Amino acid sequence: MILVETEAKRWGNSLGVVIPKDVVENENIKESEKIKFLIIRDGRKVLKETFGLAKGKLKKPIQQIKDELRAELYD
Repeated sequence: MILVETEAKRWGNSLGVVIPKDVVENENIKESEKIKFLIIRDGRKVLKETFGLAKGKLKKPIQQIKDELRAELYD
């Protein structure tokens, strides 16, 4: 997993991000290739917000969910 910090820029009616050239070269990313990325905004408590929404509704233990999320994130 590569962590890249960038900012969103307006492109017409949309927002876009630029992947730095060195990351593109190191990861061998090609034009039109599908990639996935995780959005984490500064100042937000992502996990607290995520698990707070599901409070009392989860069928799996929290630790199992966290382990599955870690496995998916770092796979």
